Amino acid sequence: MIERYLSEEMKDLFSDKSRFEAYLKVEIAALRGWEQIGVIGKESVDKIEKNARVDVSRIREIEAITKHDVVAFTRQISETLGEEKRYVHYGLTSTDVVDTAMSLLYQKADDILLASMQDLKDALKEKALKYKYLPCIGRTHGMHAEVTSFGLKFLNFYDEVSRGIKDFQVQRKNLEVCKLSGAVGNYADIDPRVQEYAASYLHLESIPIATQVISRDRHERYGACLAIFASTLEKIAVEIRNLSRTEIHEVEEGFSKGQKGSSAMPQKRNPISSENVTGLARIIRGDLLPLLEDNALYHERDISHSSVERVSLIDMIELSHYAIKRMTSILKNLVVFEENIQKNINLSQGAIFAPALLKALIQKGLSREEAYDLIQPHAMSAALNKGEFKSLVESDEKIQKLLGKEELQNCFSFQENLKNVDYLYQRFHL
Repeated sequence: MIERYLSEEMKDLFSDKSRFEAYLKVEIAALRGWEQIGVIGKESVDKIEKNARVDVSRIREIEAITKHDVVAFTRQISETLGEEKRYVHYGLTSTDVVDTAMSLLYQKADDILLASMQDLKDALKEKALKYKYLPCIGRTHGMHAEVTSFGLKFLNFYDEVSRGIKDFQVQRKNLEVCKLSGAVGNYADIDPRVQEYAASYLHLESIPIATQVISRDRHERYGACLAIFASTLEKIAVEIRNLSRTEIHEVEEGFSKGQKGSSAMPQKRNPISSENVTGLARIIRGDLLPLLEDNALYHERDISHSSVERVSLIDMIELSHYAIKRMTSILKNLVVFEENIQKNINLSQGAIFAPALLKALIQKGLSREEAYDLIQPHAMSAALNKGEFKSLVESDEKIQKLLGKEELQNCFSFQENLKNVDYLYQRFHL
């Protein structure tokens, strides 16, 4: 990933140095397993653990000749050891090391991702509580619908992010696994107990079965989880972008001192962070497609998946973290214009209260069709600025005969629209 979209926490996590050091951890874990079952002596394993060191530049020199990064790695490690080097990579195949080592890196990345997801959830919770009772206009098809709570926007996002976190906690386990079962997965060259011990040593789950590689449906499910979470980020971003429009202007991204919105238009204050998150979500979803084609490998394995995972999967992880952090920052610094929210409610001249009036007339004995047809002309007139809806309704003799003054007044109360807000929040123990 280009540095622009790399968070500080993720910056070096998938570097060559980190990857080869993870390879070494797996090699040591396997050797400790062999030690436990009495095949390799403790003294030899201790020497390897103490003296083996990763030299990335030397690995690259060797790889230029071998054209195989794991072979280059094992040979470079062996150069740092004495006669005990004969046990390096004992009974293992390359992907035993690679898949398990990547599991260690994914595990670190997943801890970082989960923490950022929780921060995002907390930011949404704070906004949901702060604006719990703030009336705003709800919009469907981009048009005014009914009054709702501004806080419910954030509560909906809170719910969706919570679901995403639960799914992530399940799917991360698919990648945090240990596989040390040899060239075709049948433990021909390695004792199954070595994998069990190494898994415990590395704090990974011991995989029940594999070929030469871990089945890539695990990567697909994990990637799909990140892509769906990215769509949630985009959903929040698009709402902020729409609410930031000049004609609506109910919110605005925080605008720092000295920040510029346009090289040509000094007046511009654009929702650039939300736009950025929208674009990143597109990339994350796009990276999922090649990942979904990685599972159908030839027989017990081919290498067609490798390049995809080195690029697409790593990019998905790194971009997800950057996008989550950026969205959290957007929310924490979001400016809400309550006066504009109230002004926008009034734009429809009160026509948004038509549904409440519809129910009231039905309660008085009118059929739904009769009530609807009685109200619609007044609602349309109000929408076209030909009068205030309440005044038009009050001048309608048919409606006046059916509804008393207090009953009519109740149809035009925000409280009717917010009466179940507490109930909704209680579902989330908020």
